[in-house]
Amino acid sequence: MTNQYESPLSSRYASAYMLGLFSSDTRYQTWRRLWVSLARAEMELGLPITREQVAQLEDHIADIDYDCVKSREQEVRHDVMAHVYAYGKAAPAAAGIIHLGATSCYVTDNADLIIYRDALRYLRGELLKVVANLADFAQQYKATPTLGYTHYQPAQLVTVGKRAALWMQDFVSDVEELDFVLEHMRFLGCRGTTGTEASFVELFNGDTAKIDEMNRRIAGDFGFDRCYSVCCQTYPRKLDSRILSCLSAIGQSCYKMANDLRLLQHDRQVEEPFEKNQIGSSAMAYKRNPMRSERICSLARYLMSDVANGAMTASVQWLERTLDDSANRRISMPEGFLCADAIVRLAQNVTDGLHVNEKIIEKAVREYLPFIATENLMMEAVKQGGDRQQIHEIIRTCSMKATEQMKNGGECNLLRLLSAEPAFGLTEAQMQALLNPERYIGRCPQQVSDYVRAVRPLLADLDRTSAEITL
Repeated sequence: MTNQYESPLSSRYASAYMLGLFSSDTRYQTWRRLWVSLARAEMELGLPITREQVAQLEDHIADIDYDCVKSREQEVRHDVMAHVYAYGKAAPAAAGIIHLGATSCYVTDNADLIIYRDALRYLRGELLKVVANLADFAQQYKATPTLGYTHYQPAQLVTVGKRAALWMQDFVSDVEELDFVLEHMRFLGCRGTTGTEASFVELFNGDTAKIDEMNRRIAGDFGFDRCYSVCCQTYPRKLDSRILSCLSAIGQSCYKMANDLRLLQHDRQVEEPFEKNQIGSSAMAYKRNPMRSERICSLARYLMSDVANGAMTASVQWLERTLDDSANRRISMPEGFLCADAIVRLAQNVTDGLHVNEKIIEKAVREYLPFIATENLMMEAVKQGGDRQQIHEIIRTCSMKATEQMKNGGECNLLRLLSAEPAFGLTEAQMQALLNPERYIGRCPQQVSDYVRAVRPLLADLDRTSAEITL
């Protein structure tokens, strides 16, 4: 514990990988790697930079003197130039060529692109673990009838597995959106103060082919195969908006599933994992609260609202650029990634240990099945010579009576009421024969199997290591 504020995302929720990725060390070492890449490309393309200077830069990527940086930044009020100064102290032979031709955004923006890409790739793998858990669960319960709900009112039967397949489909959609974002990410490169590359036109004596080659080489060093065709000093902030929108979509899917689970746990039908020694309430020792699903929903609200930052920032970048994006992005982008990471890890944990109370589900199905079967009963009564409109009215009035009895604590007596109507023409035994739940789940088992089969190729190379969650 310290006497300074600490973000719960870093102290409680996010993974070690994501915390490391957005750490100061990763960010500032990436700056140095970018300076090395720039110097190497400039040397190889004929600028007066020696191999010894590049080698010295390479030797001092990790040994950042943060005290030196802090002291220098207090003096010059510029974080990038403070790091240039500290790097020059560590690599004095190369001090005069660090950052040659570049602007601050060469390191800040390209480093962000590298970190965001790596974070998206990591999230993709974590999302697929949720998909894999749900695929197994859906397949296991693909034919288990359960009461469906519309408006949270009893509706036609579905299956436990079909409901899970719907959650899974949302997550697969998120993977597809994430893949789109990754596919269309580009590198900024080293483009100058307004994106004109004028400084490099000067350095390379008008040889623009060398400028293009320099940018290709730098981009290739960091795993990018292309740069933005046109840009200003920064990469387009539309990308931040697109990324946060993708993260928001992940939050939406997690929220939907977790909220459904909270409702189902209230009905004691499906429950999230609950450890042997877990405490549900400090006062009510009997309670078994869906706290992980509640936490998912709580964090998802933050993540879904974070998307507004990217949209607003992208919309107010005056002309070639302005700096009112910087402070916002330092918070909204890392926190968005850390929050998405936390939610997805919780979703992994929940979906890896769902508990289905089949007897309670069966009881709910049996209680409402007479109502659900009324359309089939009506068809059977018509087959026996009944009038469709008269049968419909009998079902309606008897259903209202049976519902009223249930609301007053009685059991469902719909079949008894119907059998007492001579015009209905069916005995209670005949109607009971039609009350097999499997008759009312439609194609659920086939739909689940077909969809799981379609999703399996996505999961072929997945590492299924379970996430460890701090409660």
